[in-house]
Amino acid sequence: MSDIRKVCVYCGSSPGTDPAYVKAAQEFGRILAEAKVGLIYGGGAVGIMGALANSVLDHGGEVTGIIPEFLMSRERALRGTHELIVTRDMHERKRKMFDMADAFVALPGGVGTLEEVVEQITWMQLGRHKKPILLANVQGFWDPLCALFDHMKALEFINSRLDFTVLVTDTVGEILPMLRDFAAKVPEEAKKMEPTAAERL
Repeated sequence: MSDIRKVCVYCGSSPGTDPAYVKAAQEFGRILAEAKVGLIYGGGAVGIMGALANSVLDHGGEVTGIIPEFLMSRERALRGTHELIVTRDMHERKRKMFDMADAFVALPGGVGTLEEVVEQITWMQLGRHKKPILLANVQGFWDPLCALFDHMKALEFINSRLDFTVLVTDTVGEILPMLRDFAAKVPEEAKKMEPTAAERL
């Protein structure tokens, strides 16, 4: 049985056009802090990233930011986190996020958010880990991606042998319970990835 101690959240460095996105990030930050679950995130102080991290901090929670050196000024690295890890590049950042987190959540975001969560889904599909992955479908944001997955399955580009489980909810309060329920079925050893395997991906 596995527990959720730290959650990696992928999300935008922009607030988006709908205030519901920032509100959801702030609500989830409060939930994480009150549950004493640490946040692992991209380290930025702006957009949904900043709203999420500041909410965790404002409610007494623990925040670890992981940011590549070249994004320090562009995304304005958040000061006041419990730990800010500066990496050499994106690959090192994503590997550290994977190693430190027990689960992954995607809030609304752009191409970077999409790339990061899809990479985790790919690793799951290839059998490299069994950590829970959840799309926080605020205002139906991830509906097009879910429809694309269904389309790929219908055309057998995703077959049953390489299927994967992605949790989806449009209710922020359901995120942590869904992650915990999934993680409870995963043995601790299944959460780890061999270093050589990560380097090959």
